Amino acid sequence: MNTEAEIREIFSHMRDLLTAYREMGLGPPPVPADALCVSRGPEPKPVRPAPPRAGETMDRTAALECAALLEALRDRIGDCQRCKLCQGRTHLVFGEGSPEARMVFVGEGPGHDEDMAGRPFVGESGKLLTRIIENGMGLTRKDVYICNVVKCHPPKNRDPETDEIETCIPFLKEQLAIIGPEVICCLGRVAGQALLGTDFKISAERGKWRSYQGIPLMPTFHPAYLLRNPSAKRLVWEDIKKIMTRLGLEVKPHG
Repeated sequence: MNTEAEIREIFSHMRDLLTAYREMGLGPPPVPADALCVSRGPEPKPVRPAPPRAGETMDRTAALECAALLEALRDRIGDCQRCKLCQGRTHLVFGEGSPEARMVFVGEGPGHDEDMAGRPFVGESGKLLTRIIENGMGLTRKDVYICNVVKCHPPKNRDPETDEIETCIPFLKEQLAIIGPEVICCLGRVAGQALLGTDFKISAERGKWRSYQGIPLMPTFHPAYLLRNPSAKRLVWEDIKKIMTRLGLEVKPHG
């Protein structure tokens, strides 16, 4: 395993190479295999060290490797102009949370509040998600990772269009490969279809375990749906309890 100093030197060199290649109009340079903790194929798979169990902490060096890879990915996305969503955005919303998270929440795309803040799930839907994480699961937002299928705000909060999803989803898949969580929670139809296929139907399949790249995936309703349909909160709580059980977290009565 590389030392912390060696890891920082590796990724500093990688960033310099990426900048040089970008300025020359070339694609990314080849990267030594031993510098990475994820594969770089079209369907990256998590190969980072096994995530820690409840009460344990990931090896410090492994955590730094994953944090550096997320940072390098964000640098590679840059001031993205790859699809038309860039035309109306204020901030690109990459994602936030722990690079060693055991669980990742995936939404569809940033809303207005997220676009202004440059952070995922900070508006009314985000406040509800935070309550689910803190009051329901007994965790904090820093314990999990939160991101979206697309990184820029779709105008008027419309669903991301097919070409926008196809352009952006490789970055989501790379985030998931870097983090290598034990569980993914898909929030809503768009996120479910992006990772599981267009035949996915949230109303029929929420609460049922699926799999993405070998990672258990639980689809549930998006917090925005719960704001419009408060009675569905009970169903989401049932889904969250299944996730907690799989992660070995204590499930307390939810009042």
